[in-house]
Amino acid sequence: MDTKIELAVMDGVATVTLDNPAKLNAINAAMWRELRAAMARIAADDGVRCVILRGAGEDAFAAGGDIEEFLTVRATVDDALHYHDELVADALDAIRACAVPTIAAIRGACIGGGLEIAGCCDIRIAGESARFGAPINRLGFSMYPGEMAGLLALVGPAAVLEILLEGRILGAREALQKGLLTRVVDDEKVFDEVAACAARICAGAPLVARWHKQWVHRLMNGTPLTAQEKRAAFDFLATDDYREGLEAFLAKRKPVFQGR
Repeated sequence: MDTKIELAVMDGVATVTLDNPAKLNAINAAMWRELRAAMARIAADDGVRCVILRGAGEDAFAAGGDIEEFLTVRATVDDALHYHDELVADALDAIRACAVPTIAAIRGACIGGGLEIAGCCDIRIAGESARFGAPINRLGFSMYPGEMAGLLALVGPAAVLEILLEGRILGAREALQKGLLTRVVDDEKVFDEVAACAARICAGAPLVARWHKQWVHRLMNGTPLTAQEKRAAFDFLATDDYREGLEAFLAKRKPVFQGR
């Protein structure tokens, strides 16, 4: 079966599916390229209010990179730099830079590259039997620093070193405790919970969701806000959605936001 990245958009929710079922959705070079392209299409669609990333089927989110192709796509230092600095980094950066909220729906294995993808999402919801880790110490190669940086920002050095030095596979509850996950639910409820999460996001003002993501990313760089940025924090005052939100609240009705 051909490996691919599937993209479907319905009612403002884009679903990106990692589809390589013969290898537990392991991600090959072509899929990294397609993942970046899918995120670019989402970025160009003003109608999208939320993105769900998931693996095909119920057995895996993604069981890492496709190790079998490493002998060709990462055979030399130059090949490896191209693979990680361009193919992988472009895809992960596109997820991280997505202007609208992103949710990882995790069933089964979420290993290596799969963990890196999930870690770029804003919300990560997993089933009780999901598994997490990066046991690459047993394969004789290290995690690329550019990809390690994303996990480091998510869970900190102690958890990253534990994951990489031991090469241990974590259960969902331990992953939640370490900050790798947002919440854990029964396996059969994962996709329903993710759909409910997306619905709650879509019910809010879409510009506000974008601003909340923007400000979180901005505040993480540690430098004080400028006077201009502080004024920009109140750009919502000029939006139709702000007026709609207040009118709906006072009228005790549900707001209908248009994203403007």
